[in-house]
Amino acid sequence: MFASDFGVGELLWSMFWFFLFFMWLMLVFNIFGDIVRDKGLSGGKKALWTFVIIVFPYIGILVYLIARGSGMAERSVKAIKADEDAFKSYVKDAAGGQAQQLATLADLLDRGKITQAEYDELKKKALA
Repeated sequence: MFASDFGVGELLWSMFWFFLFFMWLMLVFNIFGDIVRDKGLSGGKKALWTFVIIVFPYIGILVYLIARGSGMAERSVKAIKADEDAFKSYVKDAAGGQAQQLATLADLLDRGKITQAEYDELKKKALA
């Protein structure tokens, strides 16, 4: 079958089925991600859910969404918040470390312990 043989209706129908297939794949990946991310499930329960979803995909996903669907959003939000907090902590530590080094260098320069040339060189190293 060639593309020139496709009518508008057949094209729209094919796009609709492709869209449904893509939604199905995204749903499966989200559920597997939720299974792996959930710290409340033991390894055996994770393996059992994975087995059920692979062997009985439609029924397994429907049962998973009914049984554990309400917690999926909560676990996702919790993971996002943990990542965001870790990022903020990293940025704060990185920026705070440089600020502390620059404050120490400025204090040494003010007290006359280092020269302006040494200060400029050390400042360049601290900012690099």
